[in-house]
Amino acid sequence: MKERLKYDRVSEPQKAQKAQLWKTAIGLQAVDGLQTSDYLIGVAKQHIEGDITIDEAGHYLREYYKARDFRDESSERNEEADIVSQRITKILSEGGFSFTPSFYCGIHRKLFDGIFKFAGQIRDYNITKKEWVLSGDTVIYGNAADIPATLDYDFGVERSFKYRGLDKAAIIEHISHFVAYLWQIHAFGEGNTRTTAVFTILYLRSLGFEVDNDLFENHSWYFRNALVRANYNNLKKGVVADQSYLEAFFENLMYGGNNVLSNRAMHDIHPLEKKATHSGREQTILQYIKNNPGCSAVKISEDLNIPLRTVQRTIAGLSEKIEHRGSSKTGGYYLKL
Repeated sequence: MKERLKYDRVSEPQKAQKAQLWKTAIGLQAVDGLQTSDYLIGVAKQHIEGDITIDEAGHYLREYYKARDFRDESSERNEEADIVSQRITKILSEGGFSFTPSFYCGIHRKLFDGIFKFAGQIRDYNITKKEWVLSGDTVIYGNAADIPATLDYDFGVERSFKYRGLDKAAIIEHISHFVAYLWQIHAFGEGNTRTTAVFTILYLRSLGFEVDNDLFENHSWYFRNALVRANYNNLKKGVVADQSYLEAFFENLMYGGNNVLSNRAMHDIHPLEKKATHSGREQTILQYIKNNPGCSAVKISEDLNIPLRTVQRTIAGLSEKIEHRGSSKTGGYYLKL
C-alpha cells in the first residue's frame, strides 16, 4: 500500500515574521490617511510575544471599542485602522491564495466586514476622488456596470501570461501593469488600495518572491500615489500615464532594489509652468552620474543593482540632462553643463 502523503499544517509565524506582518498591516492604513491607536500596538505586542493568538487579538480589539462610551470621527477612524490591521496580519499569516476575482473580493470582505455595509461587494456606482499627487484632479476609474466583466477578463489574461524567458525588467514592467490596472478598476467603493496591496503581496508570494514587507510599512503612501500616476492622463495639460514610479517600487519590493521613492518627485506639475520632475529611478541614476562622471551604463547597472536594459532605457529618457562623451568602448556619461 502506498504511504499517504502528509501535509504540514500551517502554523503561526515566528516572532520576527509576526512583527513584520504587523508593521506592514499598520503601515498600509496610511493609504487612506488612517492611524492606529496605542491600544492596537499593545495588542500586537502580545500577539508577537505569543501570549495571544491572532484571533484573540481581534476579539480584544472588538471588545475594546464596544466598551467605549464616547465615539467621534477620530475614534471611528482609529477603530477602522486597528481592526483592519489585525485582519491584514491574519490574512498574511495564513498565506492561502487563489488567483480569482472571488478571492480578491473575499479579501475585501474579510478586511471590512462590519466596517462597510458593502464589504466584499463590487460597487454599483461611479466614483471620482481628488488626489494630492494630481493637485486635486482625479483618475478615471472603471465604469461600475463593467467591473465584473473587466475583472474576469483581466484575471484571465494574467492567468494565461507566460513569464518564462523574461528578464527582471520585463517581469517588473508586467507586474506593475497588472497591479496598476487592477487598482484602476476600483472594484470597491472604499478600501480598494488596501485590498489590492494585500492581494498583490499574496500573488507575488505565489510567484516565488519573498517580498520586502518594509516597503509597505514605510512607503504605502508612495505605493498609492504611484498607482495614481500610472493611471492618470491629461493630454490637454501634456500629462500622460507614467508607470515608472510604480516600477521603481516593485523593483525594490521584489528584487531588493534601492530606487529612491519620493512622493514629492511624483507630484503632478503642469509641464508648461514648471520643469517635470523625475522618477525615483531617474533621480538615482542622475545622482550616481553626478558623483561618478564618466561612468558607463554597465558600471551603473552593477553598482546600483539595476538591470542593464533598464539603465539604458532610463538614460535614453534623460537626454536633456546627461550626455555621453568619448568612444562607445571607453567613454562614459556626464551631466550636461
